[in-house]
Amino acid sequence: MKIKIVIVLILSICIQACAQQPKLELDKAYKTKIIESLNNAIQHTGKAMLNNDGMARGNYQMISGVWEEYEPAWHTGQAIYGLLETYEVTKNKSALDHAVRAGKWWIDLQFPKGHKLEGYLNARHGSKLGDLINTTTIADGTPGLFNLSDVTGDKIYADIATDAGAWILDNLYIPKERLSYNIVDAKTGEIWKDRSPHEQHKDVPFDIKHVARPNAEGYLWKDMYTHTGKERYKEAFLEICNKLVDDQSENGWWMDFEPNNPETGKIHGRFNTWNAEALIEAYTLTKEQKYLDAALKTAKALAKVQDKTGVIWYSSYLDGNHDKRSPCGSATSYAGILWLQLYELGITDFENNIKLALDFTLKNQFSIAHTDPNLAGAYYEIRQKAKKDGTFELYYRDIATSFGMRFLSDLYQNAY
Repeated sequence: MKIKIVIVLILSICIQACAQQPKLELDKAYKTKIIESLNNAIQHTGKAMLNNDGMARGNYQMISGVWEEYEPAWHTGQAIYGLLETYEVTKNKSALDHAVRAGKWWIDLQFPKGHKLEGYLNARHGSKLGDLINTTTIADGTPGLFNLSDVTGDKIYADIATDAGAWILDNLYIPKERLSYNIVDAKTGEIWKDRSPHEQHKDVPFDIKHVARPNAEGYLWKDMYTHTGKERYKEAFLEICNKLVDDQSENGWWMDFEPNNPETGKIHGRFNTWNAEALIEAYTLTKEQKYLDAALKTAKALAKVQDKTGVIWYSSYLDGNHDKRSPCGSATSYAGILWLQLYELGITDFENNIKLALDFTLKNQFSIAHTDPNLAGAYYEIRQKAKKDGTFELYYRDIATSFGMRFLSDLYQNAY
């Protein structure tokens, strides 16, 4: 009898908790559209975004019709994350199959035993940075790998992500600064401690923040703590989250760190959201209000730069301007994910922003019948650049589809 009473009480508490968690009201037609949209995105990911080896191709040059490799470890990791979220909603087995294929490519990047970078990942940047490894590329590419281990039951994906994160902590982390060096040369093993490859750091006085960043994106050390139970990873994660709280401006941005630029006032579309997401993870882990307050500042700042059409641009500026050549689907979806995370915590201020982001994402998905198979089913993100030789680049970024899949899947699961 006592056991039955305890069970009833537990069920009652669970029911009350579920009833207290706010849920967005979403029209049934919208939910149908989301499922159709996600299935089209899965098809795009399998046929166009990932190559035969499972690597995310990066940027699709729409004028030349050629894919350009760009931070493939990060792009592939985000593709895995998006596919697994989509698989949970659609139960489309091909989403899981694509995620496993991409995961196998990702773990094959690990430097072997005996190599000077043993345990780290050969996550070369590609594009103009070539063989340089950007720490953020690895850290932010890892959430999908931990999720893949959870879904498949195969620990190898999380284990190799943990090896990489341990290497970062042991070799790149600067405890005094609560930052990690960001650039490692894959060929020589050199850690760049006194120079930066980024244009915005040239011809300006050196600052440690030019070569080292919080690298909280992807909340890698938090996932490592959950995976291994080792306290050192939790402690390191909370240290960098405290750094984020300390360095955040009242306006919600982190202007001291690239790819934000304090000289021009440029605000990167996703970087600040990554930091805020890590802070929500810190709040979930500790229930310390300071983390939630800081994440909320960023959420409010994102709401201010969102266009009335729902889009967030790749580059916005402190003076209120935007680079309107860069409608950024990934930034839009990612802001939507952050607003949803806050909604689930009872902060419902951003309901209209979420719905605007939803409208933008659904309305601007490339048709699955598009004549260019490289674009069919993709979520929209376009950038235009003028080159010194007089030619132009116009390209779609595959990252838009990865974040779009995450956003719509999260929304579907948290709406009624």
